[in-house]
Amino acid sequence: MEYTTVTDTVAAGRELDDLAPVYEAVFAEPPYLEGPRDVADFLERYQREHKTPGFRLVLARDGGELAGFAYGLPLASTTGWWSEFLDTDLPEEFTQEDGHRTFVVMELAVLRDRRGHGVGRALHTALLAGVTAERVTLTVRPEAPAAAWYERLGYQLVGLTQPWDGAPVYRSMIKSLQP
Repeated sequence: MEYTTVTDTVAAGRELDDLAPVYEAVFAEPPYLEGPRDVADFLERYQREHKTPGFRLVLARDGGELAGFAYGLPLASTTGWWSEFLDTDLPEEFTQEDGHRTFVVMELAVLRDRRGHGVGRALHTALLAGVTAERVTLTVRPEAPAAAWYERLGYQLVGLTQPWDGAPVYRSMIKSLQP
């Protein structure tokens, strides 16, 4: 497996044609059951996010074929990331962002036939390599196998969130990147 980190916005934009079918295949599976509208939303979101300063994309290729990817970016000072919690009120000192404090893992996807071989862990490790943020956060569906996997990686539950009307409930998780 060959892992490549992309931080250049132009190069990251060129990868979208390869990312889309992997995203579509992974998130069509249970518990996500995402369809064409969800894939279109992903494509639209990626077109914005890959232009964010500090954006990082990691690709896992096997024989030139994309087996998985992960990407993330720093939370901006204007983020709404820490709102819409269903079960907790977070203190202001926890939610304050400055564009450097918190890195968010936006997506991590590995094709079904490549799982169980360390690809996800390698993508996660490469994504965070060199990130200077104090902490990393992500959201995951509670019923997804990835929820327990992130706990094994050291993430801790912040609370449950429903980021938009009609969205599923997600577990918001956080992990310190400081020694």
